Formats: sequence, C-alpha cells, structure tokens
Amino acid sequence: MTLGKNIKRIVGLDVGGTKTAVILGDDEGRILSRKQFPTNPARGFEEVFDDICNGVRSTMELVDGSISALSVSIGGPLDVLNGIIKSPPNLPGWDNIPLKELLREQFQVPVYIEHDGNAGALAEFYFGAGKGFRNVVFITMGTGFGAGFILDGRLYRGTSDVAGEIGHIRIAETGPLCYGKSGSLEGYGSGSGLGKLARLMHPELWSNQVSVVELYEAFKAGSIEAKMVFEKASLYLGRGLAIVVDFLNPQRVILGGIGMRLQDVLIEPALRAYAQEVLPEAGDVCEIVPASLGETIGDYAALCAAYDQGCLLVIADKMFEDFES
Repeated sequence: MTLGKNIKRIVGLDVGGTKTAVILGDDEGRILSRKQFPTNPARGFEEVFDDICNGVRSTMELVDGSISALSVSIGGPLDVLNGIIKSPPNLPGWDNIPLKELLREQFQVPVYIEHDGNAGALAEFYFGAGKGFRNVVFITMGTGFGAGFILDGRLYRGTSDVAGEIGHIRIAETGPLCYGKSGSLEGYGSGSGLGKLARLMHPELWSNQVSVVELYEAFKAGSIEAKMVFEKASLYLGRGLAIVVDFLNPQRVILGGIGMRLQDVLIEPALRAYAQEVLPEAGDVCEIVPASLGETIGDYAALCAAYDQGCLLVIADKMFEDFES
C-alpha cells in the first residue's frame, strides 16, 4: 500500500492471555501488516516483553523505523493514564508492571495503553457494529471477560479506570473460581471460565485446561455433559447481560470472542434467559449482536488507544461533529 507523506503510522499491540499480535496501522484506520506469537504468560513478564519488543522492532523495519506512536490493548485492571498493568486475571504475575514507561524507554515514541474492553468498544464504534450509535457496550469474551462502554458518544472509563470490569460481578452463589471469586460472571462467559466450569461440573471428564473448542466438539458429538455445561453457562450469561442492559440502557451490546463463535450453543440460549430477565423498556431499545469486525477486531482494537488518547484517527473528529450537530 502506498501512503501519502502526511499519513501517520502506528504500531499496535493486542496483548492477550493466549496470543499477542503486533499490528502496523495508520491514522485513517487501515491495517498494513500483522504478526502474532503465543503469549504464554507463565514464562514471566520479562520473556514476554522481550518477544513484544522484537515484534515491534521488526514491524518498524517495514517503515524504516518511522512511526508516530505505540498503541496497546491489554486486559485490566490497569492504570490507563500511567500505563501500569495491575494483575490481569489472564496475565498472572503481571503485577504493577509499568508497561508504558518500559515501552517508551525502548522506542522513544509516545505510548498509549487501553483496557482491551475499551479498545474493542472503540474499534466497533469507529469501524463496526457500533458505528452510528451513541450508547454502546462491547463485551470481550476471550480468555477473560470484560466490557467497554461508549456513553453519549464518548468512552467511559470510570473514576479509577475500572469501569467495564463486569467479569468481577458475582452472578451465582457458587461456580468456577475466576477473577478472584467463585460464581463470577467471568466464570460463565469467558473461554477460561467455561473450561473451569466443565471441570467443576464433570471432573471425571475434563481438566481446567479443556478448551472451548474441545467442549464444542464434544457437544456436537452428542455429549450430554457438554450440553449441560453450555446450558448452565448460557443461563448465567443471559442474566449478566440483563444486568448490564438494565443498568446502562444502551442501544447495542456487541459480543466479541466466543460471543461471535458460539451462537448456537451459548448465545442463543443466553438471549432467551436474557429476555426473561431484562427490563422491557431497556430490552426494547437494545440489540445484542456479534462484533461485525469479526476476527479482525483485535487488530483494530490494538490501534484504538492511540486513536482515542492521541487524537490520531482522521475520521474521529468528523464522527463527533455529526453527533453534536
């Protein structure tokens, strides 16, 4: 792709518990290159950080080292302004890591860091299923479970950057131990949570490491036990969605991760449970949909901290002008 001389290039990092992607994008929202590697956070932060830096350097070489910013999407909780990672459940051992400072020291460019739920919300708001709506909730349903809120056309982070940590909500008296408590919503709506739920319900069949893919394949093969796992998960997921919609009264709830992939076995029954729980006045004006960016959402989300905090996205100002006119 040939870029104009005034186009700003951004390197984005999508850091998750399973994989980390390194993205080269520009300020017009175009993805120029992508590479990824397994995160494997059990190795410890230092080893993962070395891989991150190597990925950034090789990506910068594509544009002769000339970039305007580094942008990071990563699981919370975190201090967004200072870029400090505060023990995300999907990155064990990453305790009070000054990621922004470390990256700035390595690459000498502005660094912007954002909660992955917020970054996903911004990605869908600018480019996907949230485009044209003022009140949007995006829910990550990957290794972890979190959310990002666009309220009145602006990202809402909360007083201490923890708005959207809906995976911490206790939705049941008992359940998988996720996000520091048994029965949390993360235990019923995340990939890691479903694995733990399967182990909890049927320890004779599965370990905590069973993947969602394995559970889904067992379901398709006729496993009654897998069917029971998905039924329980969908019940509590539906109730959790109703809480979010009742509380925030959004126009759209957008589902990422397994919310895009497990429509038949998880989302459709969850929506039936949701319909029984949600306040009609809130449910009538809200549509729950899969992320329209599909499997590319993480790539766009990786760039969105720079777009939002650094005002680097060309289309953003026009979008806000349209809202305010």
